[in-house]
Amino acid sequence: MLFINTRPEDRADALTQALLSVGYRVEALPLLELVAEPFSDVLQHLYQQLDETQVIVVVSPTAVEIGMRYLQQAGIQLAQLEHIQWIAVGQATAHALAKFDIVSDVPEVENSEGMLELPILKQRENLNKIAFWRGKGGRQFMMQQLQQQGVSILNFVLYHRQCPEGSKTGFLNIVQKLDPNQPTAVLISSEASWQNWLQLCGQYSSDVQWIYLALGERLTKILTDSQVQLGDAINIIQLENLTASEIIQRMRDWQGKV
Repeated sequence: MLFINTRPEDRADALTQALLSVGYRVEALPLLELVAEPFSDVLQHLYQQLDETQVIVVVSPTAVEIGMRYLQQAGIQLAQLEHIQWIAVGQATAHALAKFDIVSDVPEVENSEGMLELPILKQRENLNKIAFWRGKGGRQFMMQQLQQQGVSILNFVLYHRQCPEGSKTGFLNIVQKLDPNQPTAVLISSEASWQNWLQLCGQYSSDVQWIYLALGERLTKILTDSQVQLGDAINIIQLENLTASEIIQRMRDWQGKV
């Protein structure tokens, strides 16, 4: 069975190797690339407010890399942030923070809903200001939920997402090789990557039976609701995280049912 690994190039290799080792064929097709926003007066002003912030939510290894670089550019030492509690969206982000000797809280489900369930956000009293190190357009749901609880948000837009130019030709090359009678698995890890996938499918129609592996309940619902747009029923497997073991196990469970 073919698996299309849509993770960004710098995060795809470990999953690809794990899938190959258990017999899947794998095609790499990154649906997102992350491009740094330039350092600005707006970011400078946000960094100056971190001394009165209690929590920083970091949404990706890229957010760690750019956020730390701009922290230095803003003239702030990491030692000045010892009062901060850090939240990482997943293990990869936590490992990136650990390189700076930062211990972070990581949710069991590596998405916005999972982070909102963390005790640090759910049970802590007197939580009034949280910073988000994020990409443009990301984590809107989580920020809205916290704002409704009266929490002030420092919104650090550190990068933007775009569909890699090479993936447009890459998608066409993959589709031309596929057997319509064989299901093909596709990893969908965010709403932005799903929107890019839909654009690619809209440009190059195909009769392939896609099996979508979607991260978390909310993203699964977004894919389910897209069936109307696609005009057909789609197969969706819900993931709790993006580890290779989780993906392989969910695939095996699905294959055992069909």
